[in-house]
Amino acid sequence: MPKETIRYKRENITVVWKSNLCIHSGICARGLRAVFNPNKRPWVDMEGADLEAIVAQVAKCPSGALSIERND
Repeated sequence: MPKETIRYKRENITVVWKSNLCIHSGICARGLRAVFNPNKRPWVDMEGADLEAIVAQVAKCPSGALSIERND
């Protein structure tokens, strides 16, 4: 059974998380804990930082499990 893809939306961006690609490196959580907190549900809080910070942190994901979709 394939794992799910989850989308977290805010304004003109969407963070896409593909759980089947995630290697759980923790780079997202260590770099921006107010947004990426694996101890919370949902674990992505799009209100935790400004959009530029979120986009910059997602770009650091080593596996590509996190990505950005532009909604504009």
